[in-house]
Amino acid sequence: MSPSPPRILLVDDEQSVQTLLAYPLRKEGYEVVPALDGQEALDRFDEQAFDLIVLDVMLPKVDGLEVCRLLRGRSAVPIIMLTARTEEIDKVLGLELGADDYITKPFSIREFRSRVKAVLRRVDMQRGEADAGPIEHDRLSIDRSRRSVEVDGKHVTLTFVEFEILTALAEHPGRVLSRTMLLERLWGDSTYRDPRTIDVHIRHLREKIEADPPEPRLLLTVRGVGYRMRDR
Repeated sequence: MSPSPPRILLVDDEQSVQTLLAYPLRKEGYEVVPALDGQEALDRFDEQAFDLIVLDVMLPKVDGLEVCRLLRGRSAVPIIMLTARTEEIDKVLGLELGADDYITKPFSIREFRSRVKAVLRRVDMQRGEADAGPIEHDRLSIDRSRRSVEVDGKHVTLTFVEFEILTALAEHPGRVLSRTMLLERLWGDSTYRDPRTIDVHIRHLREKIEADPPEPRLLLTVRGVGYRMRDR
């Protein structure tokens, strides 16, 4: 049997946007499940599994930021948020609440397709890495096959992007990875993406795995360059 196509939950309250975005996704062979408000998005998520969620910020009933927060409390499924170009605060809040990426409106269909394909390509690569061995580093244990992380023997819940960044750094302790290199590791390229988003994800990682986040001992900043995992 051939594998089932990736399933995407597309959440936007404008029918015209639903039609515009669903068409190229279905043309790529993806299964698209629409939701026209925040509550419907939560209901659809409870009914079936998804490989990706595309989530507008401005939604009726339950706004997109709250939907992101609630979904992140139960799943590490990748979330791409759609935000208005003028609303910088929405981008920041979306990342703070656990979104993995965002696209600012107005955007081209080419950009949208590129961002979605990059996420799903990375998800597919993870399946190929299922047999990769665990990474043990100081207080840290990373099980790549289960996408599970423990610090001092205690489970730590990470988002899709947080896990990818941590794994990239832990695979090469001592090696400096620039923000652009991390973006390319995650998405295949750094086109359309603000390198500063990496800083937000790194801060969240430190809050989850460092004993003293303001004075990190594992995830170290190399000023003007990027980040590295402390060498063993």
